[in-house]
Amino acid sequence: MEKICLEVPSAPTPAAPYSVAVRAGDMLYLSGQVPLKPDGSGPVRGTIQEEARQVLENVKAVLADCGSSLDKVVKVTALLSDMEDFAAFNAVYSEYFPTNPPARTCFQAGRLPLDVKVEVECVAVI
Repeated sequence: MEKICLEVPSAPTPAAPYSVAVRAGDMLYLSGQVPLKPDGSGPVRGTIQEEARQVLENVKAVLADCGSSLDKVVKVTALLSDMEDFAAFNAVYSEYFPTNPPARTCFQAGRLPLDVKVEVECVAVI
């Protein structure tokens, strides 16, 4: 099985040595997405709901660029800066995965890049 690092026009250029998306066979692996604004002006700074919505919009855009979609996501890992935001994050998350949600792990991270409140990575089928 060949590993292909994909070009992703909707994602900001990585500031570290990683690929935004990697395809292996019919599987797509997305690196963690943070609430960066699509215009490149930096991260959304707001409530957990605002940041989560931007993160999931970014995930949705990257999936589309790579030939997949939210309904093809099989696994999500969500990192929160504060588990007190768990219920509020879930409320937004359920808008994006209303039925047949993917398997998911969610945990608190000591500190996230750019001091954001949430980061999400996923695995999807192409």
